[in-house]
Amino acid sequence: MTATYVRAMNSGDVEAVLRLYTEDAVSVWEPGKPVSGEEHEEGIRAYLARKPVMKAELRESFVTEDTALLVVDWELNIPAGQGFEAEHHTGIGLDVLRVGEDGRWRYVVDNPFGEA
Repeated sequence: MTATYVRAMNSGDVEAVLRLYTEDAVSVWEPGKPVSGEEHEEGIRAYLARKPVMKAELRESFVTEDTALLVVDWELNIPAGQGFEAEHHTGIGLDVLRVGEDGRWRYVVDNPFGEA
């Protein structure tokens, strides 16, 4: 899933990224400020418009039946443009995934700032 997520992000394909999340997914893109629903979708659209380039490496995974916890080291670079300065971010993500009825894993909780 980590490699799939990185490919989707780096492709800039919003729909591909959105398909990796459950409908009720929660993301914590700013520590202490979880988002979900329409705000989650709009956040992904706005972020991908900035053309981020992501690298990530799975550190640990724990799986039990239909739920998984991933610990991921990640790095994200966003080029300057559209009135924004270039940005560089790194962190340790904690991600919870669940298997859907279709057998596909999807993110339920996406917390890129797991160490915060």
